[in-house]
Amino acid sequence: MKTYIKHIVILVVTIGFFSCEQERLEAILTTADGGGKLTTYTAYTIDSTDPDGSNVYGRIVFWKSTLDQTLVQISLYNTVPGLLHPALIIDGAVGSGGTTMITLDNVSGETGELDTSKFYVITDTSFYDSISSMDSHIDIYLSTTDDTLVATGDLGSNADPVESN
Repeated sequence: MKTYIKHIVILVVTIGFFSCEQERLEAILTTADGGGKLTTYTAYTIDSTDPDGSNVYGRIVFWKSTLDQTLVQISLYNTVPGLLHPALIIDGAVGSGGTTMITLDNVSGETGELDTSKFYVITDTSFYDSISSMDSHIDIYLSTTDDTLVATGDLGSNADPVESN
């Protein structure tokens, strides 16, 4: 019996020794195509339509990617947990009505950011360069079932960016 245990221990130690051999890999320091840093951006303010009520406000930032795509990021404060707030870019200045130009992803009431991804991707390579002349605004609604406007902000030719580079 001691012989069997001795052989089993030797077998386990041998297998463990050879299976623990690890290959040390060097880090890959290059980025994938389209990767890299986002450095070019334009930001606009989103103001509350009911400062004494829900007081939802924040910013929309348009980033130019290295693939000449436009990445849209929204950050809102005082969103309602448990709700998804639809975000739309509309033709014309705030209060002028207009038609929907772009339906962005919903904003999560939990985080105040886009629900499905950090960025909404606009693949039109000329979009970023046209933002400053675009006659538009952004509207943020209470929920997917309640179209009460809780925040809005002029974009493009209707407002000066609060920050850009």
